[in-house]
Amino acid sequence: MIKYNPKNWFGLIFHSYSRQVVKTLMPFLMIMVIYTAVLTFLIEDYFKLDFHSTTVVHSLLGIVLGLFLVFRVNSAYDRWYEGRKLWGLLLNNSRNLASKLNAMISAENEKDRKFFQEMIPAFAFALKDHLRKGVKIKQLGITDEEINKQLEKKEHIPNAITSLIYQRLNQLLAEGKLTPNQFLVLDKEMKEFSDILGGCERIKNTPIPYSYSMFIKKFIFTYTVTLPLAFISEFHYITIPIVIFVFFILVSVELIAEEIEEPFGGDTNDLPTNELSEKIEKNVKELFEKDFSIK
Repeated sequence: MIKYNPKNWFGLIFHSYSRQVVKTLMPFLMIMVIYTAVLTFLIEDYFKLDFHSTTVVHSLLGIVLGLFLVFRVNSAYDRWYEGRKLWGLLLNNSRNLASKLNAMISAENEKDRKFFQEMIPAFAFALKDHLRKGVKIKQLGITDEEINKQLEKKEHIPNAITSLIYQRLNQLLAEGKLTPNQFLVLDKEMKEFSDILGGCERIKNTPIPYSYSMFIKKFIFTYTVTLPLAFISEFHYITIPIVIFVFFILVSVELIAEEIEEPFGGDTNDLPTNELSEKIEKNVKELFEKDFSIK
């Protein structure tokens, strides 16, 4: 995720991300340059057609296309922002759970304290990787080899981690180290973990409807391919930069929407899940430090 100053107009206008978008679209831009140049040459110079163009049709179509793109970007941004709210909730719940466990579990019980100190951040790291290319157990920061072996046998690692945390909480309840009321308080936080997991998976596994994505791309393609016909008779070879500029704007908007509609990857505009996971790990570790506990 790019960190920037929204008040720095000059920095935003000439940001390197613009060059990245141009680089991504360069093959398509070159195709449009060649296509528009050839079409202009054939109509103006080769066949010398008495062709009278008009922008009326494209003006009307542009309004419809603009409405489509607005809806497209808004839908993608809603998915991005919902993902950010879920990860913000994960950060808050991790802190709350760690704070309550730190207060409920005595400082002498180092084994259980270390378990929760590792497993709460491990859930965040596992969720991050689960939403990408898959979880690598060795990168979760769990030092208990027995737990690592159990997780390696599971397919859904975040779900397995919540199950292990629940098992440990039930064990503490059975041993009398937690009261029933304390268990109920912790159960609320654990339920939020499952809700966050389900919410993120819903965004990940439910893309924009195929027909909608397909037709908006067809609409952009048809609009830009026929656009030279609206300008050739009036602007001649100046039609080339005009078409390229319009094409770049329309396709850039669609490209941005594609990038943010699935916000859990590693693209430039995706959510900073790496930083949030590391922040959870740092905060939880700090909460479980001995000098932070009531003696």
